[in-house]
Amino acid sequence: MLLSGSDIIIRTLIEQGVDTVFGYPGGQIINVYDSLYKYQDELKHVLTAHEQGAAHAADGYARATGKVGVVFATSGPGATNLVTGIATAYLDSIPVVAICGNVPTTQIGTDSFQEIDITGITLPITKHNYFVNSIEELADTIRDAFKLAVSGRPGPILIDVPKDIQIAKYEYEPMAKVTPFDPESAKLKRVSEAAEIINEAEKPYIYFGGGLVSSGAKEEMLKLAELIDAPVGCSLMGISGVPTDHPRFLGMQGMHGHYASSMSMNDADLIISLGVRFNDRATGNINKFAKKAKIVHIDVEGAELSKTVAASVALRGDLKCTLKNLLPLINKSEKKAWWDRINSFKADEEKYLDNREGLTPRSALLTLNKHLGENTPVATDVGQHQMWAAQNVCFKTSRRFISSGGLGTMGFGMGAAIGAQMATNEHAVLVTGDGSFGMCLNELATAVSYKVPLTILLLNNGVLGMVRQWQTLFFDKHYSNTVLNRKTDFVKLAEAFGAKGEAVTTVEELDKALTNAFNEEGPYVVDCRIDKDEFVLPMLPPGGSMDDIIVKVEK
Repeated sequence: MLLSGSDIIIRTLIEQGVDTVFGYPGGQIINVYDSLYKYQDELKHVLTAHEQGAAHAADGYARATGKVGVVFATSGPGATNLVTGIATAYLDSIPVVAICGNVPTTQIGTDSFQEIDITGITLPITKHNYFVNSIEELADTIRDAFKLAVSGRPGPILIDVPKDIQIAKYEYEPMAKVTPFDPESAKLKRVSEAAEIINEAEKPYIYFGGGLVSSGAKEEMLKLAELIDAPVGCSLMGISGVPTDHPRFLGMQGMHGHYASSMSMNDADLIISLGVRFNDRATGNINKFAKKAKIVHIDVEGAELSKTVAASVALRGDLKCTLKNLLPLINKSEKKAWWDRINSFKADEEKYLDNREGLTPRSALLTLNKHLGENTPVATDVGQHQMWAAQNVCFKTSRRFISSGGLGTMGFGMGAAIGAQMATNEHAVLVTGDGSFGMCLNELATAVSYKVPLTILLLNNGVLGMVRQWQTLFFDKHYSNTVLNRKTDFVKLAEAFGAKGEAVTTVEELDKALTNAFNEEGPYVVDCRIDKDEFVLPMLPPGGSMDDIIVKVEK
């Protein structure tokens, strides 16, 4: 059938199984929005308050489902407003397709109104991007983008479509939904080498990240852990990859990780790393990291292997396929002495936990746990509240911790929470701080407009808490521009947007407010007042090692 380019865009998205698109219209993508009007019964569009919020919503949708998240924006500032969201998805390997309008091809390079080279700008932060030169290639470009976004290591794709390509007409032929490239195992020789090292280990530790979540290899990993009697720990991106209460799970490790998880990793003689990077927040001082351990590293992305930490055996391949080939080569064993050591670390961790009475960050999140369902998506912004959530929120289901890891994007949370809620159709939660919330609170308008059931737990300390913590510990308490001194009344703010809210100062008030929030049809802001000098502990000092871990601070 003969269709305009804009109709082809919408029909191809529907063909690829897209049910929700996030975005913001403008002059150079208005034709696409006109086509969207025709197909509104088949494709839902969510109008956000800002393009950055739309990008984060598409990201949150993708994190919660594993499907491709889709975002629309116009040219110029509309496209550049997507950049932070695209970079966030890129650093965390999230499949997002961004479709931007641009000026007609005859005006490209003339500095016409709202013209920008968005493919050039986003080249370093996309898995791939496309500038569509002809109507003939439009549908196949979209299909290629969807296939590439979810194949191998997932990532964001940008498609830039000039206005004349949107207007031009071409014969559209529907096609089947694309599937990812077939996953491949690592080479069997490498698998055998890894099995040999694993079978020799006395103190193995399994360390997984977002790659395990995206590959769906949880069951294979847990089977490996059972065979070799190993504990399991994760990076920030791995949280919710296994149930929090799994008996082998020690929690997140690294700069603000659980004490037992980090200490066990440090003491291990073998680290089996699955779909995870050894970045600076995980390793601390690279020269002192896990000096007793051999490392078996499995990742679909070859560039990550031995990038920062040299692997004894590096296996490039899909995690699920590779583990399936590895498991038959593993000898079953028990590691009683190793678990005695691990349990001593767990006992020490219990001593260091913040069990103070009253409303503290930990007691607030433990109270939140009482209200969470098995499938509740919990999004965060970035800062102290993010680390407290990573340490304390309990998950039963994979893909339910929605947080910016690699880029550390303040302002990520509201859009991502909206996207995750719409993806799962579950009541969602945003854990945020007053600093981060100030960057994204405009998306309250979106949440109210679409009656998004969203509980916003705002840990309000009146400061930029993580930076202030560093200033306290490492900069002689020079509190340069981290005390906010803002007069914002978040309850009144919520009401001004058409939401509800209340402020709390005790655990009892918080529990009651959360009950109100989870019974509300739309967004509900819980302004939870905490002290400005609360710390995230444990903490590895920047450039430090496990010898330098801070578990207690005298205030």
